[in-house]
Amino acid sequence: MNLPSDIPPAVLRKVERRYGKPKVVRLSWSITDDDLTMIKASQKDGRAHDVTLFIFRGDKLAVIRKPNHPKGVYRAPSGAVKKGESFEEGAMREAYEETGLTVQLQRYLLRVHVKFVAPSGSVDWTSHVFTAKAIKGRLKPIDTREIESARWVNLEELQGKIRNAMLSSGRSLLRYRVWLTDKVVSMMT
Repeated sequence: MNLPSDIPPAVLRKVERRYGKPKVVRLSWSITDDDLTMIKASQKDGRAHDVTLFIFRGDKLAVIRKPNHPKGVYRAPSGAVKKGESFEEGAMREAYEETGLTVQLQRYLLRVHVKFVAPSGSVDWTSHVFTAKAIKGRLKPIDTREIESARWVNLEELQGKIRNAMLSSGRSLLRYRVWLTDKVVSMMT
């Protein structure tokens, strides 16, 4: 499966020189038609990616809750690099909008080329996953329309209660977020 990325290869090479070469994974992920509709709605300006940030302050990790998440569901913040932004500017803007934190990107851990497959069609997508360090600010979402709340958790809570809530939701895109989180945690430990 050779999936395209909407972030130009030259940009990714520059990011890799600064933050390291990520582990590259290719996979296919079954989703619902509702999930497919939601993904397609997010594809402004040809977007086919997310930048997911595992933001740490000491041993605590910043997680966000969206208004449509089931009870107990939190996840690592993520968003898009907009046209006209550098990759780093987009990642740091998303971190700030979703958490209220100014961050410093640390390591490019993972690039996942995923084909989301629904009964009515599919979408090629790329998740770029980084670790980051919170350098200033208070954990409080700026974009309160998109993000309901944010909080600090430890990895035990993330991999326990929160993981279980995401899996029990039955939502295919939340299961993808669990897979992504499990992969990152396994790479960090």
